[in-house]
Amino acid sequence: MISSNPPKHQKSKALKPSSRRPAKELCSECGLCDTYYIHYVKDACAFLNQQFDRLETQSHGRSRNLDDDRELYFGVHQDMIAARKVQPIEGAQWTGIVSTIACEMLKQGKVEGVVCVQNSPTDRFGPQPVIARTPEEVLAARVNKPTLSPNLSVLEQVEQSGMKRLLVIGVGCQIQALREVEKNLGLEKLYVLGTPCVDNVTRAGLQKFLETTSKSPETVVHYEFMQDFRVHFKHEDGSIETVPFFGLNTKKLKDVFAPSCMSCFDYTNALADLVVGYMGAPFGWQWIVVRNETGQEMLDWVMEQLETQPVASSGDRRQAVQQSIPAYDNAVTLPMWAAKLMGVVIEKIGPKGLEYARFSIDSHFTRNYLYVKRNHPEKLDRHVPEFAKKIVGQYKLPD
Repeated sequence: MISSNPPKHQKSKALKPSSRRPAKELCSECGLCDTYYIHYVKDACAFLNQQFDRLETQSHGRSRNLDDDRELYFGVHQDMIAARKVQPIEGAQWTGIVSTIACEMLKQGKVEGVVCVQNSPTDRFGPQPVIARTPEEVLAARVNKPTLSPNLSVLEQVEQSGMKRLLVIGVGCQIQALREVEKNLGLEKLYVLGTPCVDNVTRAGLQKFLETTSKSPETVVHYEFMQDFRVHFKHEDGSIETVPFFGLNTKKLKDVFAPSCMSCFDYTNALADLVVGYMGAPFGWQWIVVRNETGQEMLDWVMEQLETQPVASSGDRRQAVQQSIPAYDNAVTLPMWAAKLMGVVIEKIGPKGLEYARFSIDSHFTRNYLYVKRNHPEKLDRHVPEFAKKIVGQYKLPD
């Protein structure tokens, strides 16, 4: 149980949103430095002090087993399933499992508030972190926001409100910082619901991505890089536009992703209690990773509303990953007809299920390793976790 009488901490003056961050260009804008918890940033920031082993043990009772392939890739866990809601939530990005868990925990009194991200009133993609107190406020936050989001900026409100039971929904860099300061929040119980995260952008970067990739950027509601090796854009009229991975204009988009995302190795949100994503599940299903008993408790609240199946794995990702390394490095873009053809072939014979998830992890970890090596060589050894070094070590990398 988290101490309800946390040690007094120095309430350092928070930096203004426009101020320079301690992590400088690697800042992921997680929101911690917008609060007086900036006092802890030296230990809490994932880009100043990477410390997976200690925080995995703190969160789950042990660190991952690097000799177990599933734990090497997906972190500490006690269960892993594919699932979807029997009755999906209208307007949800997938079937609404994350929103349903949050709503049920509020309805049943398990938590008094949920840290989540609604849309800015003036921008459909602008993130606005809130502490939701009602299911309606949670539902107003449905659909992922693909931009950097200062979720932790509301932490001061948590302590000041006096609430004792809290659910936080967030991505890896936010959750690592949260785990470092959770003992100072005055909570009796913290629940952490994570989503896998990769390749976020600034708002300007998102606009460039949409305008470069979609035929109708102004009507995009949400998008995702999917298991069929296509980017799926959903538009306001409900239509779905797909673009093959291999047809993306890599030359124009190579610098669009945030430096923090290019140096991140927590794709699977290793410190959350429960993770809900899609990359390890069949197309149309969600991938659920239960990391500890708290995560199982959260899942149990909605199991009766879910259709489930075991996770599966097929294919071999290694050749595709190795070929993708120089292709990305050299900003290779195929003609659209060739990109579509390659997408069809890989979808039929390529990696699926957990093997697709490994493909995605390998592709991003090799890319990010090279980014850190080239741009922040002084950080390389201590910043890249041991599990990421082992994964990257399977491949031949350019200088």
